[in-house]
Amino acid sequence: MSSARIFEGLKMPKSHGETAADSIAAAQELADAKAKGGYVFTVFGHERVAQPQFTGSLLDSIVKARNGSGAPTAADSATLHDSLQVIVDKIVAAQSGAKQQGDPIMYRQCHDITLDPAIGLAGGACEGHGLLIDIRDPVKPMRLDAVDDENFSYWHSATFNNDGTKILFSDEWGGGGAPKCRSTDPHDWGADAIFTIDQNKKLHFESYYKLSAPQTPEENCVAHNGSLIPIPGRDVMSQAWYQGGVSVFDWTDAKHPEEIAFFDRGPLVADRMVLGGSWSAYWYNGVIVSSEITRGLDIFELTPNPLLTQNEIDAAKTAHLDYLNVQDQPHYTWPASFALARAYVDQLERSNGLSSDHVAGARQALDTAEHASAGARRTALGKLATQLDGDAKSSSDAAKVRLLATTVRAIR
Repeated sequence: MSSARIFEGLKMPKSHGETAADSIAAAQELADAKAKGGYVFTVFGHERVAQPQFTGSLLDSIVKARNGSGAPTAADSATLHDSLQVIVDKIVAAQSGAKQQGDPIMYRQCHDITLDPAIGLAGGACEGHGLLIDIRDPVKPMRLDAVDDENFSYWHSATFNNDGTKILFSDEWGGGGAPKCRSTDPHDWGADAIFTIDQNKKLHFESYYKLSAPQTPEENCVAHNGSLIPIPGRDVMSQAWYQGGVSVFDWTDAKHPEEIAFFDRGPLVADRMVLGGSWSAYWYNGVIVSSEITRGLDIFELTPNPLLTQNEIDAAKTAHLDYLNVQDQPHYTWPASFALARAYVDQLERSNGLSSDHVAGARQALDTAEHASAGARRTALGKLATQLDGDAKSSSDAAKVRLLATTVRAIR
């Protein structure tokens, strides 16, 4: 219906190469491959060693092309040596997309574009850039802002918070098949970048988030696919990190994201790197569904801890979806319930938004109302809501107190 010019006017993005240690290891791997007659190609001016998964499929194709069968012959290997660079050049050209004369951008495509129709925005993770796109007119989407980052290698995916005031981009440094969460790896490489979105729809960088536990050299690990967990009043996300496992983190404070739960099995094989781990970790109606590359499907439930209460988990489970497409990001709402009210009380205790006496009083009032008759319940909840209206006037977290009061009034 249209061809949006979302890359128009962009400059070559900032980025980075490998760490010094990985560069030395790659140079040794290249030298060894050349000495042994391995397959080597050049891409973007750098020589690379072709991995067995890639060359194996190409050799199979060469065998089939001559109507052969069985293992590739020496002649088949020679054919691949002669044609490998041409094959790689064609792949790179196809992936790079159409370019305009003088176009400085290496890639003109997006790995993922996440749409949030409720707020009329899309987040484009576009290899070298993170884009914020206006989709209120779906026939004529318009780029509102674009960012790049010298600490990012490959802009991979995007996630909005529920009210559309923040966006998180992930960086798949190393393509997902390499160990990039070692203690020697920079904490801001292969991480998430968190941005706030101002009233003019411009992006402002706030912080990075990366898996907090260092992984071994035998575990492929980098930021990958995830989704929001609908804990009311907070921005919480579950995210897959391949063999780094699943990390659940709070980014309500965009400058200080914090891990609040995790699952990590350890390496598939203790003495060598074998591709595996969690490819995605999506919240769906009360559970986290993780697609584990090697082992199959994992289903997780959250458990309470000092950074996450049972009431918050119970309230999250009241936000129901009929289906989930993470790239068509849903807008969560919560029905008024005692679980929702108790979750807000827990958060106000955590933030010191209510005094300890008023926290205890609110909990007692909710417990009493829940077990009361309909008329007595309305009276008890009305009294509590009035008390909270007064508390909001002097609270350091007035917005949350007012939200709690609104919820209390709506409970039936």
